Amino acid sequence: MTELLRRYGWSLTLLFLGLTGFWLLIIVAFPYFTLFEHSFRPYLPANEIGGAKDVYSFSNYATFFKSPIYLTVFWRTVLYSSFVTAISLVVSYPIAYFLAKIARPDKTWQLFLLLSMPMWVSETLRSFAWFIILSYQGPLNAGLMAVHLISAPVRWLTGYNGVIIGLFYTYVLFMLFPIYNAIQALDTNQIEAAQDLGAPAWRIHWRIVIPHSKPGIASGCVMVFMLSAGAIIGPTLLASPSSRWFTEIVQQWMFEAQDWNTGSAFAFLLLLLCTVFVTVMLRLFRVRLADTAR
Repeated sequence: MTELLRRYGWSLTLLFLGLTGFWLLIIVAFPYFTLFEHSFRPYLPANEIGGAKDVYSFSNYATFFKSPIYLTVFWRTVLYSSFVTAISLVVSYPIAYFLAKIARPDKTWQLFLLLSMPMWVSETLRSFAWFIILSYQGPLNAGLMAVHLISAPVRWLTGYNGVIIGLFYTYVLFMLFPIYNAIQALDTNQIEAAQDLGAPAWRIHWRIVIPHSKPGIASGCVMVFMLSAGAIIGPTLLASPSSRWFTEIVQQWMFEAQDWNTGSAFAFLLLLLCTVFVTVMLRLFRVRLADTAR
């Protein structure tokens, strides 16, 4: 506080604190508190809201635990979101290392430009593009058949295949950038010293690069998992009839059934899941929450 006052003065400090408080209370805390409060209230006609029947209970949460369908979709969302996170980590780490320690500095911005170009297009359009690419008569099957890698078209949009591909393509950069930022901060002299001492490449990464990159890896895993678990456009467009995402169930309760209370309970369970995942990832990588923001 003293540092802020010394650097910016009273007026700017109060402005910064006011905007931060507005963001935390109005945009973050208040919506989640409303979601939490509605999740315990029953779904009633408008004329009965606030009446004798409008009491708090766990009935909305019981709806989730009583249905094996909801439990199955919930755990499949957890499983495939974790799978997307793992794939993103495996793909992003070598690319991030290449950009941070191998690529020429004057060429790095060009590579970043190429990588970030898909982000210029909305997620909806990217999902529609993947739907066309992965369709039975789409360009992917046509190209693979043209080079004789397959003899007949493949149904890519069966099960969760399309969802995994779409989510990976959409959120992989949220894994790449934090890891790149962490590796870039590593002193290159440590890598060169290990090489001079005869350490193989895998040991250099295991003992030097990866431990230094833990905050970036944890931050990337948290973001990719949360974005994947909370995605709605990609799973809606790229899922098959046999594959459902948990956010689709929340949307159905809120907008199709108009039961915002049960939908709030389901949404709060998803929020709780993401909170648990963040906690587990921070414990697993032994980093603090503040370290992931560096």
